[in-house]
Amino acid sequence: MPLPLILGVGAAIAGVVGVGSGARGAVKMKEANDTMKSAESRHKRNIEKFENISERTNKAMDALGELELQILKGFDDFSDTIEKIQNRPQFKAYSKDGVTLPKYDKEDLKNVSVGAGVLLGGLGGAAVGTAGGFAAAGATTSAVMALGTASTGTAIATLSGAAATNATLAALGGGAIAAGGGGIALGTTILGVTTLGVGLLVGGVIFSVAGGKLSDRADEAYQQVKKAEDTINKACSYLMELENTAKSYSVSLTKVREKYLESFNYISYVVNKLHKVDWNEFTEQERVATENAVLLVGLLYKMCQVSLVNKAKNENDINAINRIAVDDAIKNSEEILDNVA
Repeated sequence: MPLPLILGVGAAIAGVVGVGSGARGAVKMKEANDTMKSAESRHKRNIEKFENISERTNKAMDALGELELQILKGFDDFSDTIEKIQNRPQFKAYSKDGVTLPKYDKEDLKNVSVGAGVLLGGLGGAAVGTAGGFAAAGATTSAVMALGTASTGTAIATLSGAAATNATLAALGGGAIAAGGGGIALGTTILGVTTLGVGLLVGGVIFSVAGGKLSDRADEAYQQVKKAEDTINKACSYLMELENTAKSYSVSLTKVREKYLESFNYISYVVNKLHKVDWNEFTEQERVATENAVLLVGLLYKMCQVSLVNKAKNENDINAINRIAVDDAIKNSEEILDNVA
């Protein structure tokens, strides 16, 4: 065979092989590109899912926190009214069927009322999740903390707005960093409040999942997405449970509050409008209403003490939802409401 012909055949064969290799390479590139696009799209959907559920949970927790603070703030009017009643009996602690409630203490009610007022005043400029953080840590505890002293030596109760909220967060964090405490940062961690609000409650691992960059290699990126998806699904399940817990507790608190206001508004009218302030002159209905109001204040005070979450020992672990305490509080409230005339 002549050399030119041999070279021509060889070139043709090489060309066919080159076309085949190029075609296979193009297919692989397209597959890799499709895999990357699929991974990025899937990761984006997962992140959006987490953000949506986190937002819903924030709203539920913030609503609960504000409700608890409003309840505690109203104790000031209650104690003022009760103190006007002369010759009233000693309202002892309630203990029945395993349910124990604190006795009437005007100083405790005054303090928690002032503290709650301070916190409510600072919520206007606070980050999303702050009110929910107070509910997570126990609104009563947070309100009492708000009566403490800021790192400047100024009583927190004399501050207002964001300054009061920040001072309280610092107090919850053990004081100012300069004084050896954890400062506002630790306080927000304890409460689970940052710009992501209750998203912090699922632990630091979610930040690396939400903010991490996917690998440039398609196969690695896809595996990363699958691993991140598992983490996000766990976080979403946790947040949905927390949201449902917060809503259930809000419903229970609202029922108790409505029953309390029914009794208190009646006795407030008797004392503050009719100026009837001698217990010996009270009718049986008025005495029962007063005793019910005292009982329900004790119940509300204790319910607002419940922490909705227990902080995990490891910062990368998910904080446990305090379901046992919440369920017990709801059950106890139902038993007491059934016994209130």
